[in-house]
Amino acid sequence: MSLTPSTSSAPYELHGRTALVTGAAAGIGRATALLLARAGAAVHCADRDTAGLAETVDLVTGEGGKAHAHPLDVTDRAALRAAVAAATADGGTLDIAAAIAGIMHTSSVAETREEDLDRILAVNFKGVLHTCQEAVAAMTASGTPGSIVTMASGAVDAAQPGLLCYSAAKAAVVQLTKTLATEAGPLGIRVNAVAPGWIRTPMTSRHDPRTQAQTEAAMVRMSPLRRVGEAEDVARTVLFLASDASSFMTGQVLRPNGGVAMPW
Repeated sequence: MSLTPSTSSAPYELHGRTALVTGAAAGIGRATALLLARAGAAVHCADRDTAGLAETVDLVTGEGGKAHAHPLDVTDRAALRAAVAAATADGGTLDIAAAIAGIMHTSSVAETREEDLDRILAVNFKGVLHTCQEAVAAMTASGTPGSIVTMASGAVDAAQPGLLCYSAAKAAVVQLTKTLATEAGPLGIRVNAVAPGWIRTPMTSRHDPRTQAQTEAAMVRMSPLRRVGEAEDVARTVLFLASDASSFMTGQVLRPNGGVAMPW
């Protein structure tokens, strides 16, 4: 197996490659599915929101792209395995996996219930872990270098009241990313994370609709770019990490956050 990715005069082109995107029914996941498809990838879209998932697939195919729907919950590893098997049927390869599915929960430390923690960890950490495991198995079986992109959060850089469960799960994703990068690198598989700042998506809108305007105004004031992020801003970062443009990057955490946080 060659560990060197193919080179191209257009490094963001993904023609002939197959991608799996979880959380593809809306927000960052949908934007990522659309952008990967526009770059030429055949995109397998996974989400438990069947209506949103169908809409994403329609958007991709309406633009002339290739997309397939896999209604599933990322906490169901057997369903994830079946989606990967479908993506690699008839000798195909899985070249890209973007583990984007996630949920948000707000509660103080004192009021955090065990069932809330279990649910957040199941989706935001174990779902990412299982997606990574199935992707590595498929990429290893085909002997083709691949790229895995996980979704962390700007919450890993600063403590935020009410986000203990969410922040802890996303911090675990960062450590998963770095550990897997060391293990999968010799196989030609790159693993990187994206840690967005405040992004305008359906999930953040549901976070606390009463304070949405105030939160966005505060983020605008904090950002040197004086705006909040959009799902497409994060999707472009995923595209970069999925493509040959980042062929010498692994174990990294990229932060499309408008400069709100600038950690070492």
